[in-house]
Parts: sequence; C-alpha cells; structure tokens
Amino acid sequence: MEVLPGVEINTDVGPYEVHVLGYLVDYIQPAFQAFLQRMRDGRVARAKAMVQRLVELGVPIAWERVRALAAGAAVGRPHIARALVEARRVGTSQEAFERYLGRAAPAYVPRPKLTPEEAVEQILAARGVPVLAHPGWPSSGPVIERVPQLVEHGLAGIEVYYPDHTPAMMEAYLAIARRYALVVTGGTDYHGGGMATRIPLGSVPVPPETVTALRRRWEALQMGAGRGRPVPAVERHVQ
Repeated sequence: MEVLPGVEINTDVGPYEVHVLGYLVDYIQPAFQAFLQRMRDGRVARAKAMVQRLVELGVPIAWERVRALAAGAAVGRPHIARALVEARRVGTSQEAFERYLGRAAPAYVPRPKLTPEEAVEQILAARGVPVLAHPGWPSSGPVIERVPQLVEHGLAGIEVYYPDHTPAMMEAYLAIARRYALVVTGGTDYHGGGMATRIPLGSVPVPPETVTALRRRWEALQMGAGRGRPVPAVERHVQ
C-alpha cells in the first residue's frame, strides 16, 4: 500500500465552510508545522468554549472525554457530538449538530478565520498540491463560483469523485477541471468513528491514474509551473 501525505484545512467564506486538501505536502517543514499548530490551538480553544456553552445550556459533557475521543487528532465538533451521544444527551451525531453544534445552533462558536485562498497559499508554501474538496457539499455553498479566483492563487485540483456528488455534479466539475487544467481527485471522506460521510473506505471509485496526475502536478509545481495558469495537456487527467 502506498500512502501519500496530505492535509485537509477548513476555511470560511461568509456563512459557508470550505475545505481545501493538500496532497504531497512537505509536512515536516517547520513553517508548515507552525501553521498547523496555530490551527490546532485555535480548534482546542474553540472546542473548550463550545463545551462550556453546553454546560451553560444544561447539557454538560466532560472536556476530558472530548479530548479522549479525538485520540490525539485535531479536536473538533464531531468529537463533541460523539461525547454528547455517549452522555445520552442526543441520539445521534446528526442530532447533536442540529440541536447544539451547527452554525445556527446555541453552542456554536466560530473558529479562527482562514480563507480558501490562504489555505491554498499555505499548501503551496509546503510544496504541496492544493485541491478544492467536495465542492458539492451543501455546507460549502456556491464555492464553485470561486474557482477562477482560487486558480489565480494557485489551486491545482478539484475533488470530483465523492459520495454526495450526483452524476450531473461530477460532469459539471469535470468540465471545470478541463477549463482550468485542474487535476481531478476523489475519495470517500472517511474520517472514522461515524464522522463525515460514514461510508466504507474504498467505496468511491477513483481512477488510479489520479495518483500519476497528482505526482506530475507536484513535479510541475516544484519547477515553478502551474501556478495561476494552465499546464501542458500531458499533465491533465480528466475522465
């Protein structure tokens, strides 16, 4: 099994949440690790504030349990939701988001603001390939309209093959990939523990040539190509 290093960065565009993927990043780069640590610290402070709001709402859970559920990973709302389920305050994680943790819910606390463009630039600085994640995700809003602007900042790919994307969506995203010479990627968004899409690993077909396309784009980026302009057709992969 070949494992490619990667990262998923959450960003905000107005009321919407946009995720940016970074493939083949130099994850041990000190500057990138410092950036990730700032993001993790912000997530911890935010999660603690949400737990405190739940206490004030009469729905107490233990912060220590939330950290334990994160198991060393970056703590987030899904871990709070699981703690609420364990404490029998709600029946499901979805209910936890609807009643307490969603953007319009009473225990919601905004995270430190980061734009998709800033995430793209951080990934490029870490010598990675920045890819727009699941543009059809409802919480991302009309992010697809932002693609030209993201391309100008160095966006290199778009996630097309995704559980929530309909055939019509995939065709539309493939057309955008062709227009802007973006690498096409895909995946299940499986985070484990009933989080994210909650479907098994390997259940979304992704052309194996995607890995080759990612490597070619990575090589082009290392040579200074591909930022804000089309790359040669040989580096494109659209099926």
